Amino acid sequence: MWIPAALIVLVVIPALGGVARLVELAGGQTNLPPKPAVTAAPLPLILHIVTGIAYAVLGAFQFVPALTRRRRIWHRIDGRIVVVLGLVVAFTALWMNQITPRDSGAAVLLYVFRLVAGSGMATAAVLGVTSIRRGDVRAHRAWMTRSYALAFGAATQVFTIGIGQAVVGKTELMNALMNGTAWILNLAIAEHAIRLDSRERSQRRLSA
Repeated sequence: MWIPAALIVLVVIPALGGVARLVELAGGQTNLPPKPAVTAAPLPLILHIVTGIAYAVLGAFQFVPALTRRRRIWHRIDGRIVVVLGLVVAFTALWMNQITPRDSGAAVLLYVFRLVAGSGMATAAVLGVTSIRRGDVRAHRAWMTRSYALAFGAATQVFTIGIGQAVVGKTELMNALMNGTAWILNLAIAEHAIRLDSRERSQRRLSA
């Protein structure tokens, strides 16, 4: 159970930021940086925050082998909910990305990173569903892991942006690059986990 616990702990900081943004939208006072283009049309932001938190928590339990093997009905029900939440998270992210101003080279770079990450997350989720429908469990696990890794970018960005600011200072270009770095790092970790999982399953079959 340490896997979901660790994932949930990592998502606490961006989740608190999301809750603070909801408080701001409700008229409360916060110290968050202004996002007038997004807060002027708050529907995608609200949906993104609420479904994102739910997706992060419920999705974390999909990575507990004991639950996926012994409680398959629960795994299927939770999995369906997670896929729907994940698609909402991805499409609202793409929605907000389209309405965010791109008035500099760094802003365009960040737009491209977000476009690739959001589209990749949605595509991976769809491929995960189609894989399990044809009975390919290994491909299903791999695609869902990639989708979750891309969604988890917000948690990793807390650290990459913090490191970037400490090293080179707070600039628009640094922010864009550190956002992209977080998604690349998450995908690299996901691919490593996928290879380890495939190797362990192969060894179990050989020893059976």
